Amino acid sequence: MTSLTDTSADLARAQRKARRAHALNRVAAVLTTIGLGWLAPLLRLASGENPRQQGVELWRQMGIPLTAILLFLAAWGWAAPQVQTSLGAIPGPAQVWEQATNLYADHKAERAKEAAFYDRQAKRNAEILAKDPKAEVKTRPYAGKPTYIDQIVTSLKTVFTGFLLGALVAVPLGVASGLSPTVNAAINPLIQIFKPVSPLAWLPLVTMVVSATVSGSDPLFEKSFLTSAITVTLCSLWPTLINTAVGVSSIDRDLMNVGKVLQLSGFTMVRRLVLPSALPFIFTGLRLSLGVGWMVLIAAEMLAQNPGLGKFVWDEFQNGSASSLARIMVAVFTIGLIGFLLDRVMLALQSAVSHSPAR
Repeated sequence: MTSLTDTSADLARAQRKARRAHALNRVAAVLTTIGLGWLAPLLRLASGENPRQQGVELWRQMGIPLTAILLFLAAWGWAAPQVQTSLGAIPGPAQVWEQATNLYADHKAERAKEAAFYDRQAKRNAEILAKDPKAEVKTRPYAGKPTYIDQIVTSLKTVFTGFLLGALVAVPLGVASGLSPTVNAAINPLIQIFKPVSPLAWLPLVTMVVSATVSGSDPLFEKSFLTSAITVTLCSLWPTLINTAVGVSSIDRDLMNVGKVLQLSGFTMVRRLVLPSALPFIFTGLRLSLGVGWMVLIAAEMLAQNPGLGKFVWDEFQNGSASSLARIMVAVFTIGLIGFLLDRVMLALQSAVSHSPAR
């Protein structure tokens, strides 16, 4: 009887261990997808799973990158004072961090001014209405300058607008190209011609078209916003178009024949067979397009003067103050970090939608 009880207890422990290992593997897969794979060894270490192996893995995923970052910061801090420019020495890590905190402090101060402005306006309107309930009160928007955080938000809005416009054009064209050799033969020369064109070449053309078509003193979208977004669209749609066409053309012919046997309509076949099968290719293209769009955006904003990160970098360059170089470097790190996060978001979406391992 005791032996049977011990066997049952051992079996229960083994089942609990297997469930815990399965849960840890799922969490580790999610963390790896979103760029936090270095947390997986910590979780396994906390659960008591092979401490030595997890210690080695933790050093590989966390210790080595941290060491590399510290070495980079040390080399940067040593080399920066050695390089003199017309604005002084290249700023080191401490100066860049100081300007980053100053930019955030400026943002909070500007938001406090905005809140005070609207409070004063609300009190003034309330006093007017108290004296004359039929009086017409005016509500004016706050006209303060955009802060660094506001410019980040503007850049994100612009890049997502251009990216979504590009996806709306590229995915249907890619599907049509993958399904029809005739369509592929028709658009392939255009892809090869326009794909290498620089955003600096597109920008003057887009600026003239937007200026000619968008009129009125108070348009729905600012011309600089439209110019930047359309430039992003023109430069970023090609990876999605090409990958979608490749994914659709590589679908198993037997699968398409099944759709014909079932007499599925063209739209139903695309929705139920083509798109699900090509989804990993499509998301790879979307991920590449978003990365291209983010790089293109900065140059587009510099020239179009859209109030985003590109304009911030250009204004600081033109400003030429002692803090300008440090602020430009803050923008460089911000652009890189946001680009990394956007890539992680696309990987997570690809993993969630297509159920394929994303790297």
